[in-house]
Amino acid sequence: MAITTNRLSQTLCQALNDQITLEAYSAQVYLMLACWADENRLDGINSFLMKHSQEERVHMAKIIEYIQERGGSVKIDAIKKPEPEPTNILECFEMVLQQEIENTESIYKIVNLSMQEGDWATWNFLQWLVNEQREEEKLALDLLDKAKLAGGRDMTDNARFELNKLIGNTGQEFPVADQINPLA
Repeated sequence: MAITTNRLSQTLCQALNDQITLEAYSAQVYLMLACWADENRLDGINSFLMKHSQEERVHMAKIIEYIQERGGSVKIDAIKKPEPEPTNILECFEMVLQQEIENTESIYKIVNLSMQEGDWATWNFLQWLVNEQREEEKLALDLLDKAKLAGGRDMTDNARFELNKLIGNTGQEFPVADQINPLA
């Protein structure tokens, strides 16, 4: 009797591989936005987006490691070119939010699939990514709110300067309520 060493269904393995491609695409979107920021002399925003691109690649690597750990096959697919470039800071952060929402929706589909299949190891693994996306969306919303408060599409040069500086000093991780004691 041959023992199956692949502990992922073909459907779930494909969904995880698709998520790897989406994470790679997200990294490319952040790189494109970082290059746009650099071309527009927004060094703080450029730095922030470059670091965030790296974070997306870390997500991709974690999913790759998980598939391999479970005996599945990783398939690296081509990614599409991210476009169009934004025309202002508000559009830049609207694109960030849209990309994070797309990631979240994709991850939720994989979580649902793992529940339907009763693959509790995969469901458990995905919880870090669900929480990560919660943080990513909060960060994207916060950045978008800051861009709107700074004037949105009609931002003055002074507001753009201050926002660029502020975002350049923004940490890449935001604690969520579950991790904070509000009474401390």
